[in-house]
Amino acid sequence: MPPQPASVPGRAARRSLAGGRLTPAAALVAVAALLVLAVLASIALGARTIALPEVWNAFVAFDPSNADHATVRGLRMDRTAIGLAAGAALAVSGALAQSLTRNPLADPGLLGLNAGAALAIVVGSVGFGVNTVLPQLGLSLMGAAVAGLLVYGVGSGGGAAAPVRLALAGAAVTALLTAATSAVVLRDTTALGELRFWLAGSLTGRAGIPIEPLALVTAVLLALAAPLVRPLSAVALGDDAAAALGVRVARTRALVMALVVSLAAVATALAGPIAFVGLAVPHLVRAVAGPRIGWLLALSAPTGAAVVLLADVAGRLVARPGEISVGIATALAGGALLAVLARRMRVVTL
Repeated sequence: MPPQPASVPGRAARRSLAGGRLTPAAALVAVAALLVLAVLASIALGARTIALPEVWNAFVAFDPSNADHATVRGLRMDRTAIGLAAGAALAVSGALAQSLTRNPLADPGLLGLNAGAALAIVVGSVGFGVNTVLPQLGLSLMGAAVAGLLVYGVGSGGGAAAPVRLALAGAAVTALLTAATSAVVLRDTTALGELRFWLAGSLTGRAGIPIEPLALVTAVLLALAAPLVRPLSAVALGDDAAAALGVRVARTRALVMALVVSLAAVATALAGPIAFVGLAVPHLVRAVAGPRIGWLLALSAPTGAAVVLLADVAGRLVARPGEISVGIATALAGGALLAVLARRMRVVTL
């Protein structure tokens, strides 16, 4: 799709207010406010509701003997940080994959990346006792990369990788890798007890593992998406047009795919194979961003983070005093959202 001509910000804002359409800048402010509310809800709500003044006191006047303070500074802060990192990584990964392949079905989950990363971590944990953060991240990267290559090899069939063929190959490879993961875990009852929540997509399944290194890696990877906006926008016009603009097409494709795999891998290492976030969020955001990849990525990151946190909060509130895993909640919400988008909205052609 050819890029839309840039417009004067003030004029665009006036047209938006007059016509009732949200501009990308206004949408970013709204999503940022939603993300703040999602963070507060994630910290305050759960099996036990903690009042916001008590949440504030947990940060400014921490009392180790106070159970509420310990809950806020321990479990809920960790799960909120995991939700922020995993949601942003999955959404941006999906947005990059859809923009690069011009495939509206491209998603880390549907392309087998999450399943490959999960299988690698499970095999490393069960078979070789790999339970520390950085080695597991390495395994996750290798598993996602191998799965991506397998999907591309099957979907291309020695020729061009058509969107439908990639989607079908991704579904087949995902089913195969998920079955292999289940077989490995079910053979080891200890591993089943330790990994079953994480495999369902959980913000608490990584209890005891420091998340700071993975969160830092996620932040670096998200920042690396910014320099790829211009060349990726050129590639979206077609290979010939991109080459005429001085863009190295093969290099851009390799860098973007490496970033897609890396973001999917780190999200899986943090929260397990969470489905639909990378697929649904870019479609939701594209209704505002249109074909502008810069705005698409800028809006996808906070929207994905907010979606994962709100899904996690909903899973906690619906099943009190237990909870529904965030992977299940996002699958339900993502499926419903995509059904609405397909039924009521015109999906922007890629």
